Parts: sequence; structure tokens; C-alpha cells
Amino acid sequence: MGKKVLILAGDAVEALEIFYPYYRCLEAGYDVTIAAPSAKKLQTVLHDFVDGVDTYIERTAYGLEAHSSFADVDPAQFDGLIIPGGRAPEYIRLNEHVPSLVSHFFETNKPIAAVCHAAQIFATIPEVLKGRELTAYIACKPEVQVAGATYIDANLHTDGNLVSGHAWPDLPGLMREFIQKLES
Repeated sequence: MGKKVLILAGDAVEALEIFYPYYRCLEAGYDVTIAAPSAKKLQTVLHDFVDGVDTYIERTAYGLEAHSSFADVDPAQFDGLIIPGGRAPEYIRLNEHVPSLVSHFFETNKPIAAVCHAAQIFATIPEVLKGRELTAYIACKPEVQVAGATYIDANLHTDGNLVSGHAWPDLPGLMREFIQKLES
């Protein structure tokens, strides 16, 4: 039986950070479920840098179907978790089901891939990060530190079952490490 991967998302998820892992996992033959606050078509966004602008800009990107709601997900049915960034983590972390979903993967030592703003979700469950190391988009460094973890200033970092990436350009390395962990 193939591996089962859960991707947590919501509206304003960064397009590259969900599409790349989603299609890469499908290519590997995994059964992938995208979960969101509700099962619906999500609006993804594109984050990019423009000369003369001090931070990233956001544009509307593609639509993508969420297969399941967070409430209907049983994390025990999955072998790995992917948390893309964008603005989605900022609000999905407030969903009552997200902390226990994410905590399950830490407690059972299943592979977790977190990129960019995914670290904002960890701020709601700081106990899972205490004493750990990870990278994230630099604007999330305070959330990482407040959660009791060490922020690593690198594009990619692995600490036990947690593979973290700085932003979408780091997805090839992030997915390579995540899949290696999933297959071992």
C-alpha cells in the first residue's frame, strides 16, 4: 500500500508551496489529501519580490480543491505531513483542529515538511518545538524563538522528523529530504 500524505492549507496558501509538494507526492505514487477549514476550492496566491519594494508582494494565483475539512481528518491514517506557507498558516492555526493534527505528527515521529510561514502554526503548539531547530521565512523568526526553538539562518534544515525550508525556492531540497524520511 502506498504512503499517505496530508497537506494542511487554506485560502491564500502560497501557490508554489502547495502545488510543488502536491504534484511531487502524486508523482511518487503517494495518496495525498489536502485538508483545509472546509472542503472547497482554495484560492492560492503568488508571493514574489519586486525591485524597490522592501517585502514580498502578493498576487492571485490558481484555484486548488481541498479534499477534506480539518474536522474530518484522522491524522493516524497518514504517514507524513506537509505544511506550506503563504498567508494560510496565519489563520488556519486558529482552527480548533489544527493544533492536534500537527501535534500528532510530532508525537508519533512521522515526517513533517514545513516551509516559509508554516512556522506560524507551531506558535500555537510551542511544546512540540521546545529545544528543536528549524528554518522559516525570516519574518517568522520571532514565532520560532517564542516557541522555544532555535531559528536556523539557512535555506533548508532537518532536525529529527522535521524538515524545514526558508521559502519556495528551497522546495526541491525540502521535498527530497521529506521523501527520504517518508521512505525510511
